[in-house]
Amino acid sequence: MDFALPNDLVAYLAELDGFIEAEIKPLQAQDDNERFFDHRRENARTDWDNGGLPRHDWEQLLWEAKRRADKAGHYRFSMPSDVGGKDGSNLWMAVIREHLAAKGLGLHNDLQNEHSIVGNNPFILMFRDFGTAAQQAEFVDGMLNGERIITFGLTEADHGSDATHMETRAAPEMRDGVPGWRIDGEKMWTTGMHVATHCALFARVSGKDGDAAGISCFLVPADAPGVTIEEYLWTFNMPTDHPRVSFRQVWVPDSALFGPPGGGLALAQHFVHENRIRQAASSLGAATYCIEESVKYARSRKPFGKALAENQAIQFPLVELATQCEMLRLLIRKTAWEMDQMSKPEVEKRLSDKVSMCNYWANRLVCEAADRAMQVHGAMGYSRHKPFEHIYRHHRRYRITEGSEEIQMRKVAAWLFGYLGPKREQYRGSEQPQ
Repeated sequence: MDFALPNDLVAYLAELDGFIEAEIKPLQAQDDNERFFDHRRENARTDWDNGGLPRHDWEQLLWEAKRRADKAGHYRFSMPSDVGGKDGSNLWMAVIREHLAAKGLGLHNDLQNEHSIVGNNPFILMFRDFGTAAQQAEFVDGMLNGERIITFGLTEADHGSDATHMETRAAPEMRDGVPGWRIDGEKMWTTGMHVATHCALFARVSGKDGDAAGISCFLVPADAPGVTIEEYLWTFNMPTDHPRVSFRQVWVPDSALFGPPGGGLALAQHFVHENRIRQAASSLGAATYCIEESVKYARSRKPFGKALAENQAIQFPLVELATQCEMLRLLIRKTAWEMDQMSKPEVEKRLSDKVSMCNYWANRLVCEAADRAMQVHGAMGYSRHKPFEHIYRHHRRYRITEGSEEIQMRKVAAWLFGYLGPKREQYRGSEQPQ
């Protein structure tokens, strides 16, 4: 077994570092853009008088960084080659995401907005695999040049993890001789709706509550009559771009149907494994950053005439966190490598539990590492003059989003006890839970 990273991957990390030094750090340093990353960051990013939305100049800065990364050939790295990408593998993306997050806060990688110089746009693959030719022509290039921005309308106020009980409904309706659908319902956490051109909206078209089948996805224009942003939900880490949106008698033509009729949940599950392993790698990188910064500080800080690092009360918690990082890094890279050896359906059948292990544990670990970094740094660690409170507040959300910690542990348990996955045949005939 060879655990060494491929030489070309190591070389690409160095290339990214060079690009950051040459293009991104100077951009961050100019025009007081540093205000978005230092102790002023939350105030600089947030338009408090406009619903707590991201300030325009903040979002424009992120877009400029992406534009430069795209011009340099980095932004589309993970995307298919037919849209200008490099078909980046799961292993490479995991290593890259960890590497970027381990650098700390910066314009190169700020996941509060899911921003990175190496992009992760799951909608590209969704359109490739589920979109019609017309939809692909309109949306793939449109998303890459900024003319099309799509948000995700799945979660509802009373229905989060179990989307099969959603109350949003779509019914066939003809208007002006054009066949289409009338949609009624309400969605929560439709992130990015303030700048979106469309919402990928999930609605039940047939079947009963709890059925996985019978739910379709529709590409609803954000400015369609009947679409209303009711409120923006203020969060632990501001600014917010997470609204509650109502859809009242919204009509779309049949051409807005995205993916198989009644099989919309396949779209929602399409990119979950790639997203989770990349998110886990980012959380691992951020945890590593917190640990390394704590070690540096403990070596330099000398209360009572000796280095803080000489105290076992400082050493041992960081030792435990560092040990967990090393073990998790191996599991993430092994799992990502295995994902690259099989198709998406095979990942769901054979590897889904390992992806969930990586994700829920990494998201928990980074919160523990950020909390420990605050403790080691004392009052300054708690202040916004250090990035740890920001890292904690941001990554804490990942223990809820993208599949909550409990949902992912339930997935692991189902594989472990043979209710799902490869062990199912072994326990077939055993008593099933009610």
